[in-house]
Amino acid sequence: MEKENKAGAARNEKAVSCLYQKPNAVFRLICFPWAGSGSLYFAQWGKKMNDLLEVHSIRLAGRESRIEEPFATDIDQIVDEIVCVLLPVLQDKPFAFFGHSMGANIAFMTAVHLKEKHKLQPMHLFVSSAIPHSKARYHFPEGEELTDEHIHSFILNLGVTPTDPNNEKKISQEYLPRLVADVRILHKFIFNAPSEAILSCDLTCFVGSEDIVKDIEAWKDISSGSFHIHVCPGNHFYLMETANETFIMNYITKCLEISMLA
Repeated sequence: MEKENKAGAARNEKAVSCLYQKPNAVFRLICFPWAGSGSLYFAQWGKKMNDLLEVHSIRLAGRESRIEEPFATDIDQIVDEIVCVLLPVLQDKPFAFFGHSMGANIAFMTAVHLKEKHKLQPMHLFVSSAIPHSKARYHFPEGEELTDEHIHSFILNLGVTPTDPNNEKKISQEYLPRLVADVRILHKFIFNAPSEAILSCDLTCFVGSEDIVKDIEAWKDISSGSFHIHVCPGNHFYLMETANETFIMNYITKCLEISMLA
């Protein structure tokens, strides 16, 4: 039994990163990275955010300390693993989810799974640069096999190609394989618009003013809680701008602080 517990702890540590533990925090914020990304960007939010929040960042297979593990092949596989890993983390404190791009879709499906299977859901779902259904959200071809040309076009549209020629080889070797794996997951992911709300938490959407993602109002049908949209200056990766990142972190903190008074 002790060996099983140790193995489980090791899996948990690899799949979720919390660089800045805050035992006295009131809330936990679980962050879900974009396609091709690792856990580090959002894990560093733990240093920047109010001490009321302890930040955990999801780390998918095939990257960082999980580099030897094979990539996931569909979003259900990812969600099953995340739910298994998060359940011990979510029992003792209120929590919220934040996901950007593909991470928003994973955060949403994780919230649905938690509610349906475990009667848990986040206090607030924060989604960024994504919509919940239809392949058109990323300009994927409907009813077609995903080709290398489609993937290349997707990458160009997102603006994630290297701008420094000196870094191109490194980015291609370390980043491109996991980005391609994640794009294939996105291409297979289909979620039909629900006839009624399937969550009851508050939901806030963020999007860049020049983002390739449109129709973000589609999230309004997902939850019966309050619904807000914020448009920030920039493209699909608008949140990399310091002013936008600070706005998002402050907004999340304010929303959760207000929830304490409700």
